[in-house]
Amino acid sequence: MSKSNVVSHLKQKKINEVLSTGKRMDGRGLEEFRPLVINSGLLAKSEGSAEVWLGKTHLMVGVKVGTGTPFEDTPDEGVLMTNAEFTPIAHPSWEPGPPNEDSIELARVVDRGLRSAEILDTNELNIISGKLVHIVYVDFYILNYDGNLIDACGAGAIAALLKAQKPVYEIKKGEPVLTDKKVPLTIRKKPIPISIVKIGDNFILDPTADEEEVMDVRLTVTLDENGNLCTMQKSGSAGLTMDEIKKCINMAQAKAPEIRAKVVESTQ
Repeated sequence: MSKSNVVSHLKQKKINEVLSTGKRMDGRGLEEFRPLVINSGLLAKSEGSAEVWLGKTHLMVGVKVGTGTPFEDTPDEGVLMTNAEFTPIAHPSWEPGPPNEDSIELARVVDRGLRSAEILDTNELNIISGKLVHIVYVDFYILNYDGNLIDACGAGAIAALLKAQKPVYEIKKGEPVLTDKKVPLTIRKKPIPISIVKIGDNFILDPTADEEEVMDVRLTVTLDENGNLCTMQKSGSAGLTMDEIKKCINMAQAKAPEIRAKVVESTQ
């Protein structure tokens, strides 16, 4: 067994011992989030933005609204795109270069939650049918990693989109003309992802980096404000029983309204 595996095994044993008492290594309860702080509208050169602190996890979300050609099968609809960038300063193991599997997974999981909830009125993003539409880019920049990036990015995305505005075009002689006006994006839903991690026999919310390192499986449940299940995404090689999945959904349903309220409050 390598030195790193020995350290990981010892860490897992210690974390399991503490979890068996109903507490975490940092003193939290099993279903307790770390302090969540969101500051919206900080970046002057983006259409929308949010800074998110979840414990020591720290990230920025930027929303840019550009233009482009619509997809052939949806000629009257705009496009939502997400991207995550792991900055080398965020964690000792992260290096400069193209996106790795973890950053791609992060962007896709958050993206699925936003799309499945139909957060944007994509028809409202149409400029010239079949030719030109608004493209909404949501970019995540991870500045410090200490676990639970999915939930932090999901909350930040909603906050940034709620503050975002799109430029207004006028059509003159069949051609788009950019005006100096901007209007808010129409946000139809506020989907919140809640990630539940299983370690041994225990299920916890808002895992730290150490807890994610030794987790058996993670299930991210995204819910809208009506409690509707938008998406579920599993990570890790272990499986979950149907009763365990139901338990995860119940935990997410109990926590999502609290996180959503903090997101909305940050945009007031």
